[in-house]
Amino acid sequence: MQIKRIELNERDKALKLVLETFMQYEAPDYPEEGIKTFQNSVINNDNYLNNIVLYGAYKRDVIYGVIATRNQGNHIALFFVDGKYHRQGIGKKLFHAVLEHSSSNVITVNSSPYAVEIYHHLGFIDTAPEQVVDGIRYTPMIYIK
Repeated sequence: MQIKRIELNERDKALKLVLETFMQYEAPDYPEEGIKTFQNSVINNDNYLNNIVLYGAYKRDVIYGVIATRNQGNHIALFFVDGKYHRQGIGKKLFHAVLEHSSSNVITVNSSPYAVEIYHHLGFIDTAPEQVVDGIRYTPMIYIK
C-alpha cells in the first residue's frame, strides 16, 4: 500500500470512490437536501476541488482510500475508504499522511455521523454538538498533536 498525493489526472477516480462511499455509508443518514448539497458543493464544485489537497491509498494503480485537506493541511475536508477495505489500517495511514503535511499542531474536521467514532479512535475530540447546515449533519472536532 502506498500513500501519495493525488494529481489532477487521477482526481476523477478519487472522486468516484468518494461519491460511491458517501452514497453507501453517509447518504442514508442525510435528507435529500444534504445529499444534493454534498454533490453540488464538493463533487461538482471545481472551485472547492481546486482548493483542497488530495491523498490516496494505492495498491498498484487502484485507489482504496482518499483523504483531502484545506487550510495548509489543517482541516480535513474529505476522508473516505472503500467499504471493502474498512478496518485494515488504510484510514490511519491516510491520516498519518495528513499529520506529516500539516503546517499546524491542530487539525480540525466536521465529522459525519458515520465517522465520529473513527475520528475519536484517531484522537479527535468533539468541540460542539452535532449540527445541521443545508442538510449536512456533522460534529465539529479537533486533533491536537
